[in-house]
Amino acid sequence: MPGMKRRHLLLSSLGAAAAAASPAAWSQARPIRIIVPYAAGGPIDVTARVLAERVKDSLGTVIIENRPGGGGNIGADAVAKAAPDGTTIGISAVATHAINPWLFSKMPYDPVKDFAPITQMVRVPNVLVMNADTAARLKIDSLRDLIAYAKANPAKLNYGSGGNGSAGHLAGEMFKRDAGIFAVHIPYNGGNPAQLALLSGQVDFNFDNLATAAPNIRSGKLKALAVTTLARSPNLPEVPTVADTLRGFAIDTWWGLVAPAGTPRDVVQKLNQAFVAALNSPEAKTRFSGLMAEPVATTPDEFGSFMRAELAKYEKVVKGSGAKSIKAEPGLLQAS
Repeated sequence: MPGMKRRHLLLSSLGAAAAAASPAAWSQARPIRIIVPYAAGGPIDVTARVLAERVKDSLGTVIIENRPGGGGNIGADAVAKAAPDGTTIGISAVATHAINPWLFSKMPYDPVKDFAPITQMVRVPNVLVMNADTAARLKIDSLRDLIAYAKANPAKLNYGSGGNGSAGHLAGEMFKRDAGIFAVHIPYNGGNPAQLALLSGQVDFNFDNLATAAPNIRSGKLKALAVTTLARSPNLPEVPTVADTLRGFAIDTWWGLVAPAGTPRDVVQKLNQAFVAALNSPEAKTRFSGLMAEPVATTPDEFGSFMRAELAKYEKVVKGSGAKSIKAEPGLLQAS
């Protein structure tokens, strides 16, 4: 009898351990960590926290960990090198998975091979904005007016961005190329300094993230000339698209969720189901609308295909811009 009892206890312990390791119980046994490769307080961080709150009933405790630096590469690298057990996932963004691989001469991770896509989260249009006083002084009321002024006044315009190789920089270079104009690019150390330079009149126009620019557009300090998505933004429906004037022009900011490569498919599916449900919830849509962010829920395969297409698209854009940055080695990374 004592031997049978010991055997029963051993089998019970093994069964409990197996259950704890199964996909159904894994999330409840250990907290999930979402690595955000940017500082706290920005749109990407806020959306991650909104979703973390929405999935706690299905996935258990979800912790946000901010790992800023290197234009997002430090945080992305931490995700790539984490254990593929579903307890560490992270944010992938247009910078980390489409722009930086062409911007940096050496990357610490492969944007395709080192990650398992979970779902896209949102997209946020970029918007071409001018200081409202500058636009009034130059009599610029539309994108066509801006192009006409630039052609009539060669090399008199400049534009700011959050840095060489940033989405704002690349949008500006695409705009100059497609419009056949010239404007001096002035890089700043981040989007906020670039917007402050625009508000103070140090630069003439910016391609800014709509979420960041919206408060100053609403207050009348900035004049929105066009959004950069192919379709008008539901959050700014009165503003035309760049593509209305320059056919085919499209560039926007997006981010999503990825796990380390090798994460079991059933775990990825469980994560996908939980976060897609959160993205589609009325509460999340309301919160995202305030950030000018449009929810985009996808399957893992759809998100993987999308990221590969974006990576190919930005190869031409980055190389055409001539933007370069330093080697992306942990500890040496600098924001691009």
